[in-house]
Amino acid sequence: MIPSRRNFLKRAGLAAATVSAAPAVATAQTADDKAAAYIFLTPEEAAFVQAAVARLIPQDEAGPGALEAGVPNYIDKQLGGAWGAGERLYRGGPWKQGEPTQGYQLPFTPAELFRNACRALREELGKSGTPFDKRAPAEQDAFLRELQQSKRDLNGVPANVFFESLWGLTVEGFLSDPVYGGNKDMVSWKMIGFPGAHATYYHLVDQHGIAFNRAPMSLAEDNRGVIHIHPEVPASVGNAPTGNGTTPETMPGHAAGQSHGGR
Repeated sequence: MIPSRRNFLKRAGLAAATVSAAPAVATAQTADDKAAAYIFLTPEEAAFVQAAVARLIPQDEAGPGALEAGVPNYIDKQLGGAWGAGERLYRGGPWKQGEPTQGYQLPFTPAELFRNACRALREELGKSGTPFDKRAPAEQDAFLRELQQSKRDLNGVPANVFFESLWGLTVEGFLSDPVYGGNKDMVSWKMIGFPGAHATYYHLVDQHGIAFNRAPMSLAEDNRGVIHIHPEVPASVGNAPTGNGTTPETMPGHAAGQSHGGR
């Protein structure tokens, strides 16, 4: 079954994180604005992806969903880049029917897999006269569940394999660093209280058991005055800048892991 937003956050290990009292909401772009910036997705593919991710991680009272977070842009960049071209895939064959435990066994690059499946779905939906993005939310959910559970052929791609690829890209785009094209304005990090890619916690090592209130930082941002330790440079006096007006006295002492989203 397609996980609910609540279960999605739990499975990501984030259910206990503190949600911001006033989560930032990204300004939604129109479909035309998004399509104009795509480097891989065709207009028809973009319409499907935008509608699908909006159902996989929908916007609700907790904050923006995948569409508002720019996940289609992340998917487009991944499929249009080296990962989508299968830069690290072995593609010399022979191609035989593999077992699920053997991992990915198809002869397609991620971009080919996505395009082949989307073409088959477009033809399939065209017979009904109603494209996916024009259907009611309940119909869209039912269609996605059927994809998740079916192994029917989509131009050489099993339906469930395509769904797994779409779901994986959606989760990555929602939670990864904004530098990779998704998580616009760090909306998901703000919802779950994730600090992002701060380079050092030198001034926090002696602080324990205190709430961590540092604003999130993307890999694309500067270091906000973070001190870099060097043996010839004397220790800094006073509180290190944190980017949100807080001081070490309001923060814990453990160093959180950096985010390495994308591929």
